Amino acid sequence: MTSKYSIQEFIRQLRSLSRPQFTLEGVHEFLKGHPIDPNSLKEYLFFRKSHYTRNLIDKSDLYEVLSICWETGQKSQIHNHRGQNCWMAVPLGRLLVQNYRIVGGMDGTEHCELAESTRYWMDPSNPGKVEPQEPIHSVANPPELNQRAVSIHVYSFPYDACRVYFPEQKRSLEVPLHYSSKYGALEPEERQD
Repeated sequence: MTSKYSIQEFIRQLRSLSRPQFTLEGVHEFLKGHPIDPNSLKEYLFFRKSHYTRNLIDKSDLYEVLSICWETGQKSQIHNHRGQNCWMAVPLGRLLVQNYRIVGGMDGTEHCELAESTRYWMDPSNPGKVEPQEPIHSVANPPELNQRAVSIHVYSFPYDACRVYFPEQKRSLEVPLHYSSKYGALEPEERQD
């Protein structure tokens, strides 16, 4: 059994990766070999009943690391990462990733038709990655699990908007992204709930 790393040690070792090591497989292997101790995340955990939260832990020109806090039953919209690589670890709980493929229209335009593709579970022993050939997905903490979950996301490169998909309407649109907290401090709009 691999020992667990504090988030501080995880970040320290992630920072030591060179650009050539920051590949889809390279960072996925790093996540597999560096499971995070959930007790070290306390200052980056902010839960909201109304929505999952995005909490910035570390950022450079190469990547950003976020903790995403999920109450029972919360899920993301169907989205992409604008061509950026994404890796996900789940130090606490379990999360379901549902991938989608385009079956009509064109990505990056308003008209876009989707169909469900592969799905997989993430948990402390099984990190995930977004496959570049099928980058559209959603993440969910299903209500039947009846527990909170926390995921750690590594994005390369940092980005501030993504495309959100509405399958029933066969359309998509670009939306800005916001942090709920930065480096352990809540952003002003998140202070009241």
